[in-house]
Amino acid sequence: MHFWSFVVAIQVFTVGAGAALLRGAWRLAHPEPGGHFLVNYAVLGISALFEGGSWLFAVNEFSKTKGRRTYIEAVRYGKDPSRFMVLFEDTSALLGLGIAAVGVAAQQLTGKPLYDGLASIVIGLVLTATAVWLALAHETKGLLIGESANREVVADVRRIALEVPGIERVLEVLSMHVGPQFILVAITLELAEGRTRRYAVDRLQGRLQRAHPRIRRLFVRVHKPGAPSE
Repeated sequence: MHFWSFVVAIQVFTVGAGAALLRGAWRLAHPEPGGHFLVNYAVLGISALFEGGSWLFAVNEFSKTKGRRTYIEAVRYGKDPSRFMVLFEDTSALLGLGIAAVGVAAQQLTGKPLYDGLASIVIGLVLTATAVWLALAHETKGLLIGESANREVVADVRRIALEVPGIERVLEVLSMHVGPQFILVAITLELAEGRTRRYAVDRLQGRLQRAHPRIRRLFVRVHKPGAPSE
């Protein structure tokens, strides 16, 4: 899913930006007098109505998952790119419609067709900036190449492990997001004398899955005191 999120960010916005920039350059090189301004306003208004409804729905859904974080922090630490991608797409679409409306109004008021071309170029730049932001977004890129869980989750794994009876020390906690709702954890620990590996692993796995349901796979390596570390 992260790969296709990356592909969508590149293709949709890059193609749209390229088309807008080419059209803007063409209109500047070959200006034509405008007309049918009421039709233009009607089309832009209807488009804004539909895009606005989609944008409100996206904001509502994204707000449910961001918690107390700001929107920027939620994008940075979120693990499901599809959620903020929809919000970014709708936001850029509304910005584009607003810029188009300004261009049409400026052309109507001044009678100069160059404003139509300038509006297309600005829309292309907005789409280009959105494509770059999404393509280079921290989480989309991180999930593509394999990213560890948040530091808070790793710290909580270590805390929960130390609370399990029989676990003496936690030497290392490694994690990786396989998907937005799938975390793999590998932990190296030392057991107290007399405790078996199965006893510790069973209790640790149960507590971790109750605290963090996204932890779907747990690998435990028991390090014996006095043995050389790898």
